[in-house]
Amino acid sequence: MHELAICQALIEQVEDLARDNHAVSVETIWLQVGPLSGAEIPLLEHAYPLAAAGSIAENANLVIDTMPVRVHCKKCGEESEASTNRLICAVCGDYHTKLISGDEMVLSKLEFDK
Repeated sequence: MHELAICQALIEQVEDLARDNHAVSVETIWLQVGPLSGAEIPLLEHAYPLAAAGSIAENANLVIDTMPVRVHCKKCGEESEASTNRLICAVCGDYHTKLISGDEMVLSKLEFDK
């Protein structure tokens, strides 16, 4: 389960940010996850309490926002949403596209008490 390792790395990052900002506790962690990130959201949610145990974020809420898969079309130049298994342009239908979002996993926001 690599989601546990992901959550452990997330907690390390959160602890560093909390320490840099002189926080006494972390209230909420917002994470943006794309469907092509390689992580499964239910497994992240299950692994998070294990990784956070004993840390400054032990009682923090984890909020996971799912990001859409978006592509840039090399033919028509438009950006559009695409399905995870069909990265074609929704405007012209061409398959010459470049993935611009949907594979990310980003700590987007952190709420803590000082």
